[in-house]
Amino acid sequence: MARNLHRRRLAAVVGAVFAAVLVLPSPAQARPAQPQSAADGHAATQAALNAFQAVTGPGAGVYAGDSTGSWNLTVGTGQTGTNRPVQPTDHFRAGSQTKTFTAAVVMQLIDEGKVSLTAPIERYLPGVVDGNGYDGNTITVRHLLQHTSGIPDSPNIRPQPTYTHAELVRQGLENPPVAAPGSKLVYSNVNYEILGMLIEKVTKAQVGEAITTRIIGPLGLNRTFYPVPGIRALPDPYVRGYRVLRIGPAVFWTDVTSDFEPSQFGSAGAVVSTEQDLTTFYQALVGGRVVSQASLAEMKTFWDQGQGPGTGYGLGLTADPLPCGGVAMGHNGIVNGYMSLTMVTADGRHASVMSNSAAALNRTASVMKMYKVAEAALCETS
Repeated sequence: MARNLHRRRLAAVVGAVFAAVLVLPSPAQARPAQPQSAADGHAATQAALNAFQAVTGPGAGVYAGDSTGSWNLTVGTGQTGTNRPVQPTDHFRAGSQTKTFTAAVVMQLIDEGKVSLTAPIERYLPGVVDGNGYDGNTITVRHLLQHTSGIPDSPNIRPQPTYTHAELVRQGLENPPVAAPGSKLVYSNVNYEILGMLIEKVTKAQVGEAITTRIIGPLGLNRTFYPVPGIRALPDPYVRGYRVLRIGPAVFWTDVTSDFEPSQFGSAGAVVSTEQDLTTFYQALVGGRVVSQASLAEMKTFWDQGQGPGTGYGLGLTADPLPCGGVAMGHNGIVNGYMSLTMVTADGRHASVMSNSAAALNRTASVMKMYKVAEAALCETS
């Protein structure tokens, strides 16, 4: 999984502070998409989607709309050698969009008084974040959620058939800190793997079970699941994921759909979902139906990286101020075979984008093109 390359232009949005409970999504959420074309008023979105697909996978799709309805556009194919457009109900690996699910569970535990946002991780996981320059007494739950712990990413995980969060964290902490806690935003999967351990310690359940019983089930995300270790196949219908080799004008695709071991990233990147289900999840979260308003306000308080007011990363959420007005919030995901992004606004607009290859020649440029698709869709919906 690549490090998060979220949009540089992010803004802070703070919600009102009062208690909320988890409820089922309203009928207006994630309703069946109506296939549309550029002629239906989405020419800018189609052009942006074409440009995104040209540097990523053999196929790409966007599922978008507002509180009154949804539509989708596609380009290319979800399976090489066939004409199979990407559909909003097709399964794919959501990658780092998993982090928002994990963050939501942690915030629920905070709402329940079982975890404190400002408490050191040592309180809950004694001795886990220790040694090699680390002190779990100085790294808080907030630091982990916001990637300000100073723990770097750990891209070179030693190959194993399956992984536990404890193993991933031990390997990740073999790399020394790159910043003092609270001083700098450094995106790292290890932060969310530690949070996975926290969830398991507090709930006494596997993190996938906690995400399922607290988020997936109550929201009715019937095409979303957290794979158990060793389960690498995707259920029908699904978009095949690819690795690409480009030699001049020639393009060679290799199917890597089942090559990825989901426990390699666990609570940082294991979730399998669809454009439609991810939209329902983010609408419910941003709409205040997953965590309390106090916790949602914390999630929507963004770390400033010095690139403009409000720029940065919240607690499992990013935000993008739209050129047509308003702020879209969500997360992207990049994992072997897939690149995706889901963003929603407070007024009900939504856009979920995916392509079936993350093997771009210029990863930063491809991520920016992905955000352009979402921006175009959200603005053409407004």
